[in-house]
Amino acid sequence: MTKKIAIYPGSFDPVTNGHLDMIERGLRLFDGLIVAILHNPAKTKALFSVEERMEMLREIFRDKPNVEVDSHSGLLVDYAEKKQASAILRGLRAVSDFEYEFQMALMNRRLNRKVQTVFLMTGLQWIFTSSSIVKEAATFGGDVKSMVPPLVNEKLRERFSKNG
Repeated sequence: MTKKIAIYPGSFDPVTNGHLDMIERGLRLFDGLIVAILHNPAKTKALFSVEERMEMLREIFRDKPNVEVDSHSGLLVDYAEKKQASAILRGLRAVSDFEYEFQMALMNRRLNRKVQTVFLMTGLQWIFTSSSIVKEAATFGGDVKSMVPPLVNEKLRERFSKNG
């Protein structure tokens, strides 16, 4: 029997509890998830390097053998095919996410009909949580510990105490 594998792509800069919620819920639908950190030139300068983000995610999911952490650049559907994944998992926080995600899903489907896009609504408690909001709050000394895993909170505090 073939395992059902999904790719959960994103920048994860930093990973939030909303991301963790999506991964945990995705694991109920798929045998395994590949958390793929995308190299996205359209995103502003990253707070954490890809290697730092991968290290944090691997530590967070060290007890979950069905979660793989990886990075990639290029077309997501090509990466999915290379990893033998049948689906791309995406989260929707609000209606504002839908248009962009819908366009991406249609393009991915046009590029590779074998890879499906699966949308999950974000858990209600994480609907207003995003990496950019977390970064902005942390930059100014805001308390974000309820929005990120403890390891990420520690790394944010270290990063911003160094940057003054």
